[in-house]
Amino acid sequence: MTHTLPELPYAYDALEPYIDKDTMELHYTKHHRTHVSRLCEVLDRYPDFAAKPTEDLVGNLIGVPKDIRTEVRNHGGGHVNHSFFWQILKKNVPFSGTISDAIAGQFGSLDQFKNLFATKATELFGSGWIWLTANNGRFDIISTANQDSPISADRKPLLALDMSEHAYYLKYQHRKEEYISAFFNVINWDRVNELLQNGRSV
Repeated sequence: MTHTLPELPYAYDALEPYIDKDTMELHYTKHHRTHVSRLCEVLDRYPDFAAKPTEDLVGNLIGVPKDIRTEVRNHGGGHVNHSFFWQILKKNVPFSGTISDAIAGQFGSLDQFKNLFATKATELFGSGWIWLTANNGRFDIISTANQDSPISADRKPLLALDMSEHAYYLKYQHRKEEYISAFFNVINWDRVNELLQNGRSV
């Protein structure tokens, strides 16, 4: 089946103490799994679309049948976003390589990038995501609401932070700023470098 829950590339407690085991297990086995299940249910009505990669559906929502477009946007987006998110999380990966030069060139320094990214995340109202994307020769820090994906707007994601409450509330409660700060300790910069080099658009 095209639309399946990907294997988590580490144990639930691998990101402790920054992202706790209980949150990871709930986030992966309940929230992400639900997006996959719901996506498969709505696509059962359209076998030709069910056979397409999720990224293709989310990247061309206008081509999805109108009666399922909103659900594909929500659950297909949720599936794509979470699958991406798990891959860019890992502890103890140094900030180096092409991405370090690129961030220095665009934002001045890693600290300046962190401040801008954290401000965008703090200002996000309700559920959504904060992204570092590549588009037309430059980087942008953008937000998307709910499970909207930047690939729907033809932007290449390099980094993502889930700002939905289920991503942090068990450990951080209302302290979003602590969650955002903790995120910078679990970025898999090696994976970000791979994404930047693979089909590089900046």
